[in-house]
Amino acid sequence: MRDYPFFLFSLLLLLTVRPARAQTDTAVYHLTIRQEQVSKAGKTMQGMTVNGGIPGPTIRFKEGGYAIIYVKNEMSVETSVHWHGLLVPNFYDGVPYLNTPPIKPGQELKYEFPLKQAGTYWYHSHTLLQEQSGVYGSIVIEPKKERLTYDKELVLVLSDWTNQKPKNVLRYLKRGTEWYNIAKGTATPLNRVIARGAFGAQLNFWKQRMEGFGIADVYYDAFLVNGQPVQEYPDFKPGERVRLRIINGGTSTQFWMTFGGEDPLLVAADGQDVVPVKHNKTFIAIAETYDFLVTIPPSGKLEFRAMAQDGSGTASAYLGTGPVLAAPVLPRPDKIALMQQMAKMDMRMGAPALKFRPHHVDPEQMKANWGMQMGKKEKDGKMGGMKMGGDKPMDGKEMGGMKMGGNDQKAGMKMNDQPAPPKPAMAGMPMDGTKKMNGMKMPADTAHAGMKMGADKPMAGMKMGADKPMAGMDMGGMDMFAEYNYDYLRAPQKTAYADTVPVRKILLNLTGNMKRYIWSMNGVPLSSADEIPIRGNQITRITYNNLTMMHHPMHLHGHFFRVINENGEYSPLKHTVNVPPMKQVTIEVLGNESGDWFLHCHVLYHLMSGMGRVVSYDTPRDPRMSGYPKSTLVHETNRYYTWGMLGVASHMSNLNLVSSNVRNQFNLSVENGWNRNMESEATYERYLYDYFRVFGGVNVENSRQQQPAPLNEPGATGRMVTKTTTTAVVGVRFLTPYLFSLDARIDNQLRPRLSLGRAIMVMPRLLVSGYYEYQADFGWVNKLDNNRRFSKEVVWRSGAEYLLSRNFSLMGSYDSRFGGGGGLNLRF
Repeated sequence: MRDYPFFLFSLLLLLTVRPARAQTDTAVYHLTIRQEQVSKAGKTMQGMTVNGGIPGPTIRFKEGGYAIIYVKNEMSVETSVHWHGLLVPNFYDGVPYLNTPPIKPGQELKYEFPLKQAGTYWYHSHTLLQEQSGVYGSIVIEPKKERLTYDKELVLVLSDWTNQKPKNVLRYLKRGTEWYNIAKGTATPLNRVIARGAFGAQLNFWKQRMEGFGIADVYYDAFLVNGQPVQEYPDFKPGERVRLRIINGGTSTQFWMTFGGEDPLLVAADGQDVVPVKHNKTFIAIAETYDFLVTIPPSGKLEFRAMAQDGSGTASAYLGTGPVLAAPVLPRPDKIALMQQMAKMDMRMGAPALKFRPHHVDPEQMKANWGMQMGKKEKDGKMGGMKMGGDKPMDGKEMGGMKMGGNDQKAGMKMNDQPAPPKPAMAGMPMDGTKKMNGMKMPADTAHAGMKMGADKPMAGMKMGADKPMAGMDMGGMDMFAEYNYDYLRAPQKTAYADTVPVRKILLNLTGNMKRYIWSMNGVPLSSADEIPIRGNQITRITYNNLTMMHHPMHLHGHFFRVINENGEYSPLKHTVNVPPMKQVTIEVLGNESGDWFLHCHVLYHLMSGMGRVVSYDTPRDPRMSGYPKSTLVHETNRYYTWGMLGVASHMSNLNLVSSNVRNQFNLSVENGWNRNMESEATYERYLYDYFRVFGGVNVENSRQQQPAPLNEPGATGRMVTKTTTTAVVGVRFLTPYLFSLDARIDNQLRPRLSLGRAIMVMPRLLVSGYYEYQADFGWVNKLDNNRRFSKEVVWRSGAEYLLSRNFSLMGSYDSRFGGGGGLNLRF
């Protein structure tokens, strides 16, 4: 105790002489967000800029320093900024109403936080669809000690641009038309399917309520690199080594990246160093970042090329001067061939995006019911004896002496404590010759990236049972999505957590409905979901099981996580992970934060349609968030979207209006024939399940009928009169397998009615449709004469529609009530 005064004196001395933070350690930026007229794809329209540009400026910091950023909102709507991939205090993460206040019009918000990391990152708005309008930019944090040698660096921000208002894009997706695929040439009409011999595969998709193989949702007018489709950087000199910091700031576009000249050296992923590996043809998911080292050629300029995943467009940057050293041009994906491949797999597709009881969902049961169904015997070249979609991950299971990790892409494969260094081969790029896998020939670019196979040798040392191919393979050994894995990424140091840290497992099935454009996890959209609890000092092992045809880049705010791959203890750290269709990926995150964080798909339109969750440490909320309820964020994904169609033809006119959110829908339809027959109906629908809803409403019909002549006028023919009937109706509507719309109802006169309809794209832009309706009247309410106790009415129509543009189409139809004719449809 006698040393206690000395201790206090020493402590006071240390605090007194402790140097203040050096001025050079603190970087201050001012960002101003405005609504301005911009032109990116031949049309001037209102966008949102950061400091006058799209993208916004690159902001630079130093590892170990301190960031102060003032964000001013000069728009007429509120905004926000999220610092994607940065480890920041919860209050400054930038998700409005969840952990950071929104920035109201005319206000300025100060963000400040220490810089705990180095690398390439980015920032973007997290308010509604503002990111699509231009609120994004890049972040570079220089390391305390640079381990790489290069002469210069260049930041390349990839993005997509639409000349439509983003809210209209989402509204158009909600109405479920094929125009975006038609516009970018990726539609698969029936005539092309039949010509390719794929009608059986098409029937398989229709049976599972899917139109076809989906890759990307939206038609874009341009793809951009640093704000333009093509960029020239002539200042780079021959022989210079350049670090390219590449960011996918796209809203709903994933890219394939290729490079001219020598193969680039991949050195970092999501800001984190990886063991350098030569890697051309690299898939970059939305919100990911990759750093490459390239060398400017002795003569000529090097092309960097980014192709949209579905092949609908490209963006390029050229480094240097002289003749172009072109990057490899990749072929457009063959959607019909992919559909044929999927149809040959023993797979149950179409998992529900909307469960009947959202708070009583069993993720394991959903996984068992949907996806790969591999319990059958081998037949016709299919896999047998293994379950991918209907079994638990092979986490820690021994398989012929090889320890498998937690996903179907050989996650966590361990041959020994020190994994082999990654191969310099370009994963996914064609190589000379072919390799054999289990005695079966396959092109090298379909093999699992990073797997070591001798020329013409099966996978030595791998024992999977009685001649069973590996899980994840189909059609005798080919994995259609192998090139999307992360096996080429290896951390420089071990990333595995200590065995003593407790582990909690969570299964998140990724689910969606393209018809209504509802996206969810475990069949539950964000508006109906519970928070995911996460505990401090515990490992949360999340398995993403993708039950959709779309890729989903899943981002967890405020954390880095391990993406379990074949490098085991050296699995890479990332903040965003792509989950390919019908595959599963396992991540591990250590709970070392507090507060509420967001977990979501980074396809912005998927997020805004429900594919998100709040991850909560169940700690007290920051008092500065008082007055900003979390429910505001949740309800943003449950907004009503309204659309309609007006048709005017030579024989009739019609109007259809729809207003819908996740569970509720209001409908108004009016059909008026020039023969004075008319029917209108207003209904409210409640979706109980993805394809099943109940409804009620009012139906009004006017019909021209022959009135009998009076008895005192023998020989008279009578006259035509208009009869109006108003009835209340209730019933159910159901989207059947093969995509028929079924309507079963009964009215207040106890008359049942059944109708069935279907539309098919038979040629590019040409849709044909048919509708059949049967109504019976048993006379249970209105007593009829003895000769008319029972009556029936049949209504049918058929038609064709040729799409001229997104909003206009020519149509021709015949309706049993109104006759036949042709005209014009307007969508709005």
